[in-house]
Parts: sequence; C-alpha cells; structure tokens
Amino acid sequence: MTILMIQSHYQEPFAMTAPLFADAVASGAMKVVREMELTEEHFDTARGLITTTHLDQIGFQRFASAVAGFLDRGGRWIHHGHILRPILPELGTYIPMPQPKRPDFDQIRLHDHPIFAGIDQKKLETNRGVAGFYGRGHNPPPEGAVVINALGPAKIPVDWVWARPEGGELLSHAGNDFWGCGDDPEIKKLLAHRSVAWLSGELN
Repeated sequence: MTILMIQSHYQEPFAMTAPLFADAVASGAMKVVREMELTEEHFDTARGLITTTHLDQIGFQRFASAVAGFLDRGGRWIHHGHILRPILPELGTYIPMPQPKRPDFDQIRLHDHPIFAGIDQKKLETNRGVAGFYGRGHNPPPEGAVVINALGPAKIPVDWVWARPEGGELLSHAGNDFWGCGDDPEIKKLLAHRSVAWLSGELN
C-alpha cells in the first residue's frame, strides 16, 4: 500500500515538490500519478492520498465512489485548496473572507495535530513578508471535524481534520499546499515528512 499523490499541473513530473518528497518516492512509500493517467485501481492500492490546489475538481468527480471506498477502508486524505465541487456529500463549498485586512491573516493554533505539533504557526503566516498565501477563507468543516488552525479574530477554520463515521480521515487545508508556505525550508521539509508519516499511519 502506498501514498498516492495526484499531479494536476503540467510541469515535469513532480517538479513543484520533488525535493520535499524525493525520499518517499524513492523508497516506494509514495507514488506520483498524473491526473490524466489516474484510474480507480490507483485508489485500490492506496493507504494515503494527496491532492493539491491544482486538482481538476470537475474531472475528479468521476472517482467519487473510488474516493469513498478508499476512505471506507481507513485511508487518509490531505486535500489542499478551495472545495468548489464537493466529492463527498458532507462537504461544503469554499467560503472566502469578505474584504480581508492584514490582521485577518494572523494564524492561530486551536488544536494540536501531529503534522503541525511544535511548529510555530506564525512561521507560515507570510511568504517573503507578504501574508495571505496560506489561506484567505475556509472549506466548511463537516459535523464532528476538529479545527486545527484558524485565521484572524474571526477564527476562520483554514485547517481541519475530520474522522468520517464510515471510516477514514480527511485533513482539509483551504489554501496553497501548506508545505509550500512560509520562508523556512526546514519547516517545509518537516511538514512534508510528517504528512507522509501521518498518511502512512505512523503518526496519530
């Protein structure tokens, strides 16, 4: 069983994140599949799933039953970006912040999670001094979801994790891929490493 990362952009294979996940790919723990080459069989052999902000959510709808089955078997999924075409009935569509100001991008840790444990969330707040790359809104958390990180005084739930009653877990991040945020390369590596470990079931 492997972690399935769906590549949805048109660069060379894995160009965006190769340095962060090279070890996982080399060891066979992760398999990168271009979106146009994706089949239902890929989900049958996956224990973890990563989708990026580039995912074609309309095209991904054809895998709705495969995704549900993957989760039913206890799979874990890290979803990045705005949910605009919910693939599960419990998911809602993305809600952007109305006219956000700089304080609305302040990041707050509400609950701990093994991927983010011990990381100063402020380190992910800006890229080269500019805030807002991490998130500018939220995907509505389903009933029973736990909010991990929030934005601003309104505590917008930018990161949450949901243990489905039927099985499996979904970690939603409503912004750019979180291991690409911030300016500290060591934190980016740590987030990627821990994501692989969580998806593999090594972190709980």
